[in-house]
Amino acid sequence: MAAPLKLVFMGSDPIALPLLEWLAAEGGLLATIVAVYTQPDRPAGRGQKIEAGAIKRWAVDHRIPVRQPEKLIPDERAWLAAQQPDVALVMAYGQILKDDFINAPRLGTLNLHASILPRYRGASPIQTAIARGDSETGVSLMRIVRKLDAGPVAAVETVPIEPFDTALDVEKKLAAACVPLLARSLPWLRAGTLEFSAQDDAAATYCRKLVKEDGRLDFGAPAAVLAARINGLFPWPGCTTEISGVSVRFGLANPLSDAGGAPGTVAGEDAAGLLIATREGMLRVRRLQRPGGTMLPAPEFLRGFPVPAGTILPSQPMTSLLVQPGCLAPRSAAEPRSVRCKNLPNRRQ
Repeated sequence: MAAPLKLVFMGSDPIALPLLEWLAAEGGLLATIVAVYTQPDRPAGRGQKIEAGAIKRWAVDHRIPVRQPEKLIPDERAWLAAQQPDVALVMAYGQILKDDFINAPRLGTLNLHASILPRYRGASPIQTAIARGDSETGVSLMRIVRKLDAGPVAAVETVPIEPFDTALDVEKKLAAACVPLLARSLPWLRAGTLEFSAQDDAAATYCRKLVKEDGRLDFGAPAAVLAARINGLFPWPGCTTEISGVSVRFGLANPLSDAGGAPGTVAGEDAAGLLIATREGMLRVRRLQRPGGTMLPAPEFLRGFPVPAGTILPSQPMTSLLVQPGCLAPRSAAEPRSVRCKNLPNRRQ
């Protein structure tokens, strides 16, 4: 039986934990993790104490060497090469790799990207897929190249997006999907038979890093668009609206076909949620949260915070989550938008 591949993992997000656990158990017959690269410890929580991330904690618990450089300087490349890795695997690392890092492992550097490429290259593929009403998404195993998420793809594992899935739910599905994707791909990689297919650049779309302002809601949009955005942007940045001078956060929603008056008008409530009229159909908000409070099911929330029928909720413009490929940096609401970097229209808005 062939020896396990020597694998260096590079990642900073808990989405990779199920995969790491599998590699530390039965997946260890296919690949052995010899080092982990992750982001430096950062301030976290209300007290902003410096804390290790989930990936570092996992590596320390499993007695795997951890590297946390602020930048991938030449010394780090030399350290990586000294480990003589067969392959590096990247998932949500948070740093751009230069060619010397990409090429250091014997079999190169692979990336797990949380979309069905070439769709949703960029920083927020999970949230964007849900917010745009897609019925499925997936994880793509690709070879890293210098162009953003543009490398050839070896395999994809798809997962469904159900009507009441939030970004948190879909992230859990994608985290689990990494395991079968690697389980079938690593033997081929080890045997030298893993095949890669070039992406269709003409079909590529790009999603940017999310900002707080993306949580604004325009009730002049159809209910289906609003529900998808609310679910897709939960838990962060979260969609909010002002009710009686209070900023209320929406945590889950679904559209109804009922008509209900002028957009933004509260039509009342039913057993499942708060009903709000939109341009097309009724929006049922199923979970709500006051500032400093807990996200609650709508009936429980409304017992302590009544919202009378006829209440008018303000609308604010919603910015598309898709952008031109050269415009993926976050943009604040106050920052002027250049002609070159206009956000792309959302086909469902």
